[in-house]
Amino acid sequence: MNAGRARLILHTDGFSPPGSCAWHTRQKLIPARGSLLKYRLIVVTGKGGVGKTTVSCALAEAARRAGKRVLLAETAAIESAASRFEARPAPLGYSGRVLRPGLHAMRVDPHEALADYVRLQTGLGAVTDRVLQTKTFQQFLEAAPGWRELITLGRIWHLEQQRDDRGEPLYDLLIVDAPATGHGLTFLDVPRVVQQAVRAGPLSRHAGWVEELVHDRERTLLLPVTLPEELPVTETAELVERARAEIDIAVDRIIVNRLPAHPDAGLGTALEALPKDLTFEVLPALCDLRKIIEHAHHRNALARAQRARVSERCQLPVVDMPNLPNGCGAKSGWAGRAHHLLEDPVWPDAATEGASAA
Repeated sequence: MNAGRARLILHTDGFSPPGSCAWHTRQKLIPARGSLLKYRLIVVTGKGGVGKTTVSCALAEAARRAGKRVLLAETAAIESAASRFEARPAPLGYSGRVLRPGLHAMRVDPHEALADYVRLQTGLGAVTDRVLQTKTFQQFLEAAPGWRELITLGRIWHLEQQRDDRGEPLYDLLIVDAPATGHGLTFLDVPRVVQQAVRAGPLSRHAGWVEELVHDRERTLLLPVTLPEELPVTETAELVERARAEIDIAVDRIIVNRLPAHPDAGLGTALEALPKDLTFEVLPALCDLRKIIEHAHHRNALARAQRARVSERCQLPVVDMPNLPNGCGAKSGWAGRAHHLLEDPVWPDAATEGASAA
């Protein structure tokens, strides 16, 4: 079976029961998806609060440690990526700056990107700035739908096209911390809408270039992030369904963030071996410790069941990002776990993990 055929099966095969022939076949086909590092552009999205900015930063860190030249682009109005790397972060701004060797980060401000675009098209610097800063033009922009998304994507396309002195891509990988869930899909669909509305001229031509990049399955990947919880999983499944139906963008795995670690299986047995009347000065009573352990096992089982559920509903394998007990601040040590995002995706055993949560 060739690689092209393998990819076709991965995208069309329904979710098969663990242990079945189709299930085992899918395990063997996972390598056909390839590493995340083979892409040029990865658009990270997910429901608000699932940790997509943390995942974007971790992926950027893992990629730069793997020797890639990485650009991390934020699209939110308020910057937050730098705080993952620096205890006292300075603003990234539109031009951005180096956060680590091999990692350049920036915030794509749509107003500044629009000014860049107009200057490029007209060749008028100071005049352009004066026009764009007028109150009338600002009111027009506030009323115009979709321009922020289009100009932001246009800036990302321009960055992807940049070359160094040797003619090589300036960045090996561009990671975009995209808007949350539904807004993220609207963000990616604007170039198509513009092309339908504007049939000719430079705007239509440039929108076509951006749309081509979005739909290029060899270069571009949509990377959904979820939590192993019921509501985020439901929204992620809806996101993937819409992405396939409306955007036609590659989606080949789900990131399950903050997956709890398996509790120590021998801890409960060790507690049972202790004298029943044993007391501690600074720890809860034995009966309370047992309840804590039972709760940890139950919580882990529920998380594993939701992990299997998102894989089943999306018909995609998952990559686990472990829970970070110390958070994701600059001094929390999160970067040491970033490599987990580059691990091969796996298909959860839905039957086993669903039963353990029952």
